[in-house]
Amino acid sequence: MIGLFDRLARPFLHALDPEDAHGLAIRLLKFAPLPPAAVDDERLAMRVFGLNFPNPVGIAAGFDKNAEVPDALLRLGFGFVEVGTITPKPQAGNPRPRLFRLDADAGVINRLGFNSQGADVVLRRLAARAQSGGVVGINVGANKDTPDRIADYVQLIERFAAVASYVTVNISSPNTPGLRAMQQAAVLDDLLARVIDARERVAPKAGPTPVLLKIAPDLSLPDLDDVVGIARSRRVNGMIVGNTTVTRPKDLHDIDTAKEAGGLSGRPLLPLANRMLAETYVRVEGVFPLIGAGGIDSGATALGKIRAGASLVQVYSGLVFRGLSLVAEIKTTLVAALERDQQTSLLDYVGADAASVTAEPWPE
Repeated sequence: MIGLFDRLARPFLHALDPEDAHGLAIRLLKFAPLPPAAVDDERLAMRVFGLNFPNPVGIAAGFDKNAEVPDALLRLGFGFVEVGTITPKPQAGNPRPRLFRLDADAGVINRLGFNSQGADVVLRRLAARAQSGGVVGINVGANKDTPDRIADYVQLIERFAAVASYVTVNISSPNTPGLRAMQQAAVLDDLLARVIDARERVAPKAGPTPVLLKIAPDLSLPDLDDVVGIARSRRVNGMIVGNTTVTRPKDLHDIDTAKEAGGLSGRPLLPLANRMLAETYVRVEGVFPLIGAGGIDSGATALGKIRAGASLVQVYSGLVFRGLSLVAEIKTTLVAALERDQQTSLLDYVGADAASVTAEPWPE
């Protein structure tokens, strides 16, 4: 089914405007007669943040922004789905065009700007599927014109804790002016204090809801020291490393498209994302686990992400160029590695190369 979908649909989708193609892909998944997901090899199972994942391959926030197709994505073989970014009030985001493919580089630039149907719509959808099972997290962000960004995050934690497997606090998108400033130490400490307090306040009715922090790959190492220290002291459950980058690697081929404003993802992001993941891993010192995102487009790059420090991985831009078969390829590669190395769990790989990655020259 997935192979047929890739062969028939992907060339057509790739010929469309990127945002139109994305919208059509969502509509196709809404109505596709997908069978239940195949049972994963039990060696791929991971228990992370107190949650049970059948495999470590998730789809990152940004694909299913409004929680329209989480169950279809789970049936396609993802171990978990992160929907969003969701804002309290609906907002249109930035003007189009705002999504660009760098075909020669297998990269994507976006400046979507938290386009969201808003919390009310998404809450109804997640509540309707609450008994469906599977790990479905939600990525939350502040409205562009809000007078109190921290209050936006607190409100979203309170509203979604009961229907989300976990909640990711996204302060690392480069497309909402001033948002990344919330990664600065004093602001971040206040944000996480209030978010965790909100989580604890609703826990008697909502149950335990892991709270994750998603950071940018563009942080300086002194800033990363602060971020990890605050995340540890405020007892978040994990971090996602990382979001898109505003930098442009020197070896990009699609130079004209690379001039577009926005965050770069896909293959060109991999070296920087892996370096920041490894730097985060050594600073966290096992206090909480990490999700690695950025540049995964093969089984080998997914395994490399785990070895750099990720307990779970997320893909998105890689699907644009490799199709849905990428998910099965990643899982096949991971099982083959376990068999080759006579290991019984992916935990044996987590962070195995982190120290060596941090010793390499800084990616340019």
